[in-house]
Amino acid sequence: MNYSILLDVGTAATDATVAVANSVKLPTLDKIDSFQDAIAITFFIGYMAMLASAVFFFVERGSVDGKWKLSLLVSGLITGIAAVHYYYMREFYMEYGVSPTALRYVDWTLTVPLMCVEFYLLTKPFGAKGATLFKLILASVVMLVTGLIGETVGLGQNVMWGILSTIGYLYIVYEVFAGDVAKLTSASNSAALSKAMFLMKIFITLGWSIYPIGYMVLPGNLLDGMFTVQSIDLFYNIADAINKIGFGLVVYSVAVAESNKK
Repeated sequence: MNYSILLDVGTAATDATVAVANSVKLPTLDKIDSFQDAIAITFFIGYMAMLASAVFFFVERGSVDGKWKLSLLVSGLITGIAAVHYYYMREFYMEYGVSPTALRYVDWTLTVPLMCVEFYLLTKPFGAKGATLFKLILASVVMLVTGLIGETVGLGQNVMWGILSTIGYLYIVYEVFAGDVAKLTSASNSAALSKAMFLMKIFITLGWSIYPIGYMVLPGNLLDGMFTVQSIDLFYNIADAINKIGFGLVVYSVAVAESNKK
């Protein structure tokens, strides 16, 4: 199968999502039933859930004030990009029986910075600056690039690369708990934003913690031998569904609450 179409996802995410919804031939249910593999099933469920979420967020943009439309657009892009990648990741896994690491990191390279953008967009109406956005995106890039190296060319030193990746992750945690994002939330006097950030804190501490657990299953890492290496995809698929869709729903709740204020 030719996977070069993934190169176009970053510049045409919305069009790709619509194209998938209209023209992709879905795997048949009997194919799933005959393939007794929880990982393959989570790829399929992830694809369907992400696609449905993307459609929901795009449609619901019309129900919120103008200043929140961009936030819902980003939520739709995150889940839409993920839906496209999950379709191809499942096809790759079904065909070769190995983890689609490269495809997954292409997905994360596009969607994780966008998830950081959501923190900025949520606080922008209350005074967030561009510098906050830059720091969040930079931290996410450090986290992703070092994680990719640790899972591929740096496999023999994956603990070291995992530590470096964790530094980027911890900076994002700092921003949300005590940095600019936290300070703006505290000063906003918005009950909806405060509730949203409380939920976001749960996502980045509990939800995002699934990723390092999966990473530590790698050979030579802290959980080596506790699970099979193939279990990484099971961890990652569950985490993606929880975090990407959950992030979008939190953003949606804030947008609706703020738009409904008299």
